[in-house]
Amino acid sequence: MHTIWKGAVSFGLVHVPVKMFSATEDKDISMRMIHQPCGTPVGYVRRCATCDTDVVWEDIVKGYEYEKGHFVLFSKEELNALNGEVNKEIKILDFVDIAEIDPVYFQKTYYLAPGDTGSNAYSLLLQALRESGKIGIAQVSIRSKSSLAAIRVVEGCLAMETIFYPDEIRPVAQVPNLPEKPNVDEKELTMAKMLIDQLTVPFEPEKYQDETRQRTMEAIQQKIAGEEVQTAPQQPTANVADLMAALQASLAAVQTDPGEAPARKRKSAAGKKEEAKQAAGAEEAKPAAKKRATKGKAKKES
Repeated sequence: MHTIWKGAVSFGLVHVPVKMFSATEDKDISMRMIHQPCGTPVGYVRRCATCDTDVVWEDIVKGYEYEKGHFVLFSKEELNALNGEVNKEIKILDFVDIAEIDPVYFQKTYYLAPGDTGSNAYSLLLQALRESGKIGIAQVSIRSKSSLAAIRVVEGCLAMETIFYPDEIRPVAQVPNLPEKPNVDEKELTMAKMLIDQLTVPFEPEKYQDETRQRTMEAIQQKIAGEEVQTAPQQPTANVADLMAALQASLAAVQTDPGEAPARKRKSAAGKKEEAKQAAGAEEAKPAAKKRATKGKAKKES
């Protein structure tokens, strides 16, 4: 697995160096947008509708739309200053029972491995959490984003669950059409509870499969086997070596010493004057040449 973060877990005066790995992976089947007539993949373009031009990353800043069409802008430096100093620390603030946390708070799971040093401190925290049955509530910053987190044990490994802040959870009162006073028939309730009891089993996650993904992969393989494929046309590519040579030659042609520029201009002007003089002489010589040719012809005929 790829290390995505290095830091330490701290509680009290205990400091536990750790490396962080993503505990989950997205198994969604990625599909690209294709231009059907020719089979070419279609990309996303950052384009300004007002300037009618493509926009490079250097010209992009972040903006908050406080009214329709009105923004306050922030540079990267301003946002970094607001985020504060990057702290490579998972600081445990409290210890709580995991049963007290509703699953709606949980976001994403990460595994924490011991750092290059401090394996004893890692084992100490892991065993203490396991025997106490508690989890740690911590604060952490990952990729400049501050988050709450829960530190717990998963099969002999420390794991960190990022969790939402309370104001990020929408109130249930906002859900429409909730019954204020549920009216439930007692007999129906008894039968429903009996059905729940009959269907209750130990949780075995491996028995659950993403059937939609499986069907999609099977359809993909069938299309490949049946040669129902579309090959994108070959896109022209620039020869990097030729391009670099052309750039260097162009740069050499325009880069001259300031002192040489006037001389080159004088030389160019003199050259043009000489060319004009030669052209004028050539024009004057044409009638004489024509007259000589006529005389020569008449003499030959006589």
